[in-house]
Amino acid sequence: MQAGHPETADNKFHISAEAVNTDDLNQVINHYNTFGVFDQTGNISPGGKNVRGIYHDGTRFLNRLVLAMEEKRPLLLSSAIKEDNEIISIDLTNPVLNDCIPENTLHISRTQFIRNKAFYEELRCMNYDERECQVTFSLTFGADFKDIFEIRGLDRKVKANDTSCHAETDRIIFRYQGHDDLQRETSIVFVTEVAFYIISNSVHFKLHLQPKQQVIINYTVYFKTGNEKNADIDFQVARESIEEEINKTRGLFANIYTSNSQFNHWINRSRADILSLLTQTEYGNYPYAGVPWYNTAFGRDGLITAMETLWLAPEVSKDVLIFLAQKQATQLIPSKDAEPGKILHEMRSGEMANTGEIPFKEYYGTIDATPLFVMLAGMYYERTADEATIKRLWPHIMAALDWIDKYGDVDGDGLVEYQHKAENGLTNQGWKDSFDSIMHEDGQLAPPPIALCEVQGYVYSAKYYAATLAKHFNEPALSEKLFKEAASLKEQFNKRFWDEALKCFVIALDGNKRPCRVVSSNAGHCLFTRIANEENARKLAGTLLDSDMFTGWGIRTLSDREHRYNPMSYHNGSVWPHDNALIAYGLSIYNYQDHALKIMQGMFDASLFIDLQRLPELFCGFERRRGEGPTSYPVACSPQAWSVAVVFMMLQTCFRININALTKVITFEKPILPPYLEHIFISNLRLGNSSCNLNLSRIQFDVGFNLLQKPEDWAVIIKK
Repeated sequence: MQAGHPETADNKFHISAEAVNTDDLNQVINHYNTFGVFDQTGNISPGGKNVRGIYHDGTRFLNRLVLAMEEKRPLLLSSAIKEDNEIISIDLTNPVLNDCIPENTLHISRTQFIRNKAFYEELRCMNYDERECQVTFSLTFGADFKDIFEIRGLDRKVKANDTSCHAETDRIIFRYQGHDDLQRETSIVFVTEVAFYIISNSVHFKLHLQPKQQVIINYTVYFKTGNEKNADIDFQVARESIEEEINKTRGLFANIYTSNSQFNHWINRSRADILSLLTQTEYGNYPYAGVPWYNTAFGRDGLITAMETLWLAPEVSKDVLIFLAQKQATQLIPSKDAEPGKILHEMRSGEMANTGEIPFKEYYGTIDATPLFVMLAGMYYERTADEATIKRLWPHIMAALDWIDKYGDVDGDGLVEYQHKAENGLTNQGWKDSFDSIMHEDGQLAPPPIALCEVQGYVYSAKYYAATLAKHFNEPALSEKLFKEAASLKEQFNKRFWDEALKCFVIALDGNKRPCRVVSSNAGHCLFTRIANEENARKLAGTLLDSDMFTGWGIRTLSDREHRYNPMSYHNGSVWPHDNALIAYGLSIYNYQDHALKIMQGMFDASLFIDLQRLPELFCGFERRRGEGPTSYPVACSPQAWSVAVVFMMLQTCFRININALTKVITFEKPILPPYLEHIFISNLRLGNSSCNLNLSRIQFDVGFNLLQKPEDWAVIIKK
């Protein structure tokens, strides 16, 4: 959702920049519906509008976790997220204590992770002095049970109830009774051989350490909503379960190894982040959108993440399609912007969603998720030939197509438009959903209903793929109808949306069918969906890579010549990695590989300056400066699913790989490798019940292939 100018009343779901500590790096870990944001020492210190805490089901269950030694903070040595993105590992030492323990005498290691609605921590303290020492450790906890939307800056309509705290011999318990009639509980349970005592919300450990002696302290924090049950699993068993789950989910992805170690780190980090965001639901694994603000299911984000990873992890697409089919709207509910056949925008489970203070418990205010759903279904079938899944989805695909024609086309002109109906719903309902993201060249905001350029592309592609599916499933009349509708839309679109003076598709037509004559990245999606004709695609390719759009890191969301351009805004001049991946892939479709490689180079270079090589949701759109990295956007999610998946679509862009399980042919069409990738090895590329392994090598201006393994009934074709 959106962030923009907080002083504007229309921008009611703005994320305040004060919600993040910009003076200190955060460490983030997550598992399913629970995530934590910590400082570099592993602490959570309350104060101000501070996002740090441990959250479960959209609520902050812990807002204080402070380790102290003799009432002093330990000194940081190092802090790291382990490579598989599951564990925070922190090394600390002591300041001077009691005038008798010199600094750097004690080594304290903290190991923290989240698993199955619980937070685990192990503290190890080692005495490196030659003398015995005595030191008191303390851990202080707090819980405010704030809804994440309140932390984002949204004012509550009701006064929150008080939180209670009480201590028992081995635990501290916080409870909160919400206005949604659900009781939320945080229980901190200590299981350790070290003697301790509890006073109010603090636990104290008095340590007697012999020279070279180490002591270990373990505790678990359980999060409970309503009648939820928590499994009482100890630290070691929970930690071992991490490796088991990682090994299982790793198998979803093909393996990619290159000659460039930095590029390998980008790939490995991205895969680890995607796997950490995959959340087990009753319908399969769904990639949650991002931490901290969007740790839930979003339709658009999940669909695009699935598209970015389809060629090497098709199982993700299958689960996304099944999940969204089950959540597809079946009724007309204006308060949810829901209409029969429409695909979900987002789900929320916190107190404010449950009470209706925000409309997002199950919210359908998105214009593009529905055609993207049909697109992905067609792409998935071509990639896998999974007839059983498509037959299961077919009623949902038909319902989505009906929605496009009946509800998506508001005024019956053959274009798909949006106009929100929910009182508290989103004003703009494309991927750029800030209130001020769709405008005219003079800066005036466009009145609804609004027909976005990229949405027409999604609809074109949806109808084309649906026509192909109908043909495969022996519905020739439907297939012919959909092919004709797609062709008609393409012709109409190129006439009505192309602006020859701009050398670009206009961002939208407003409610009066007046073109919004601004140059934006939205136009680039029209290459990805193939709705652009060849001549317009040629001109658009040049426009997108001009200096007013391309920063050196990536393509801006809005040209720096436009009235509303602001490189520090959410959607009006920033750079979004997923946006760039779709554009790069689209450029490669029209054989503008050199343009696509410039974008890939920019994204790779940006990753080298960013912590963990983890591309965030977005960064600011300032021009690239020599010797500096991209400028951060203060409240960007990181990890964000469709951003960390970018590297996989960028590689697909290089390879121009098409995997067609219906014909059992893998095609590489005019593949190209950038200078920094001399060799690429791909293994475990799933082809039905078998797999493929191959090497790609850069040979001057060409690409060489070495096919190591493939199923006998599959062919590999290389077009040059």
